[in-house]
Amino acid sequence: MGGKNDIPTYNKPALNKLTAEALAAPTAFEDAALAQQYGGHHSGGWVGRLPVSWVPYVQLARLSPPAALFLIYFPHFFGIILAALIQRSSASEVLRAGLVMFGGSFFFSNAAHGWNDLVDAPIDQAIARTSKRPIPRGAITPRAAFIFTISQGIGAALFLLLMPSGSAIYAVPNIIGTIYYPWAKRHTNFAQFVLGWCLAWGIIMGSCSMGLKPFMGGPFGSDSSLYAPVWVQPSIACVFFASILWTIIYDTIYAHQDLKDDLKVGVKSIAVLFRDQTKVLLWLVLGCMIALLSMTGLLEQMGWQYYFIAAGGSAVSLGAMISNVELKDSASCWWWFRYGFWLAGSAIAGGLLSEYLLMAPLSYI
Repeated sequence: MGGKNDIPTYNKPALNKLTAEALAAPTAFEDAALAQQYGGHHSGGWVGRLPVSWVPYVQLARLSPPAALFLIYFPHFFGIILAALIQRSSASEVLRAGLVMFGGSFFFSNAAHGWNDLVDAPIDQAIARTSKRPIPRGAITPRAAFIFTISQGIGAALFLLLMPSGSAIYAVPNIIGTIYYPWAKRHTNFAQFVLGWCLAWGIIMGSCSMGLKPFMGGPFGSDSSLYAPVWVQPSIACVFFASILWTIIYDTIYAHQDLKDDLKVGVKSIAVLFRDQTKVLLWLVLGCMIALLSMTGLLEQMGWQYYFIAAGGSAVSLGAMISNVELKDSASCWWWFRYGFWLAGSAIAGGLLSEYLLMAPLSYI
């Protein structure tokens, strides 16, 4: 789907003087092996068994390793289980919603990462770690990447048809935020908050997939009156904001991989803003996140196991990440992002799921 000769020359003209300097003398990446991890050259394992023409699209969609897919799916799962707890839904309803949300997350993840790389291609070429991603290296043309992104977006939209009536409109804010996100890295140092908002919106969609509309009143509310007072389900709001803070923690650590190049090129992030003081901020963010998860348990009158697994597990896993990661070491940042992300996401999911499984057996019918 496109050859090397079709790729535009991104460094003529360069985005700006800083980009030109970065392109002229790119920073040597500390560990060449890391360039394979979302750097565009990963082709081992199951990816190596695919037809050669498919591999660049797997790399574009960040399907290997699958952390990128699950950072989108986890919040959807949180929303499903929380809605099931609130409504005391049956296991069959949870299973159906989980499958629908996983399918939608798969296509949405492909579309979101394709769009991000399409917009970011000039910047990616100036960053040592990302300079060999499929678009900058010419394995996929911008036109082919755009077609791929649109096709995956259509695939994600089809899954909205499998959700309860009236759910599709809830996806609109997330679509707008996802389209804007690549530019957020040019406009604000709080791009991680924008990303967190987009990812946490999966909690809203997950609850909608269970037939629970998290809002009442306003244009997205379940109330028929447009001018009715806006009300948000409190426990869903708590998990929503906790998920945003979770994203800020792991993506800020991820951003530290490219800090040197980002400073040259002019890419903005919390890592760029706080630099050596990042850990101070992350400890504060973690404290707020644990407080929100604990408030969720109080609001829904959950048992001790929820606090132990969700709040405690997140505190330990993310606390270990913040304490042990070497922010000036790209390999350390990648390792803690890749594995710390799974631990915290599994802890939140496990805590919510444990509460659901302890519901009265009649709830599973």
